[in-house]
Amino acid sequence: MQDLNDMLFFAEVVDRGGFAAAGRALHVPKSRLSRRIAELEGRLGVRLLQRTTRKLSLTEAGEIYHRHCVAMREQAEAADEAVARVQNEPRGTVRLTCPVTLAQTTIGPILPRFLAAHPQVRVDMQVTNRVVDLVQESVDVALRVRATLEDSGTLVIKNLGPTKGLLVASPQLLQRFGQPEQPEMLRHLPTVAMSAADARASWNLLGPRAASFELEHRPVYTADDLLTLKFAVLQGTGMSTLPDYMCSEELRSGELVPVLPGWAPRASLVLAVFPSRRGMVPAVRRFLDFLGENIVGERIVGALAP
Repeated sequence: MQDLNDMLFFAEVVDRGGFAAAGRALHVPKSRLSRRIAELEGRLGVRLLQRTTRKLSLTEAGEIYHRHCVAMREQAEAADEAVARVQNEPRGTVRLTCPVTLAQTTIGPILPRFLAAHPQVRVDMQVTNRVVDLVQESVDVALRVRATLEDSGTLVIKNLGPTKGLLVASPQLLQRFGQPEQPEMLRHLPTVAMSAADARASWNLLGPRAASFELEHRPVYTADDLLTLKFAVLQGTGMSTLPDYMCSEELRSGELVPVLPGWAPRASLVLAVFPSRRGMVPAVRRFLDFLGENIVGERIVGALAP
């Protein structure tokens, strides 16, 4: 059976002008190359090279055979390059889970750009605040917002950046209850919140010079969706903590105002969690790169998914 390596060896010997140079390029001993070319000539039944002490020269048959060997080598290199392009070009399906508010305000608006740039990729996104088992449910990436880096066991975490939240209210609410001047005065204002255990909630606020204040309160309204809470804040039901991205337009228009300037919730982190870097397909790797390139920490929603 023909060994195509012999054709590669022959092309290299000819192109590099000798067995020694070809051996160095191929990391094959000179003696082995000489033996393989001799065996090739024996199998073909024709001399391909004229050997002298000074140089090698091709016979007529050798010139014809050399052209085919070079063509074979070029085709093999082209085949390697084609496979490399397939391996590196994103394609296939990226299975993603994302908290509701993060999907509505940040991921949803930018995902079409990713798909436009990578037409051979599909994204299957579950919009849910449920904590998903990535391995059991065959999910490639889970986006989560957490106060700190979580211990994910065998999972890998990519920190996409910090969030930024604000303590805001409607001007009408502050007209009714007064503008707080100290953190303790916040206790006199009604609140709306994402959750309340036994009807009570707590916000940790950070202020100037690393000061902190724990505001324990009884929300008049709870809903596990920040967009829903925002409607209540706009209508003066109570103050709440909202991400700056979600309320930036309302702050510019004056529909919402900071309750106590200089005091804000503790920053959180937007995390991409995935099973392993080993064996990661190009589509998932490129998607993670895309998130890192396009999510700016200050512009990310600050919702903590349950």
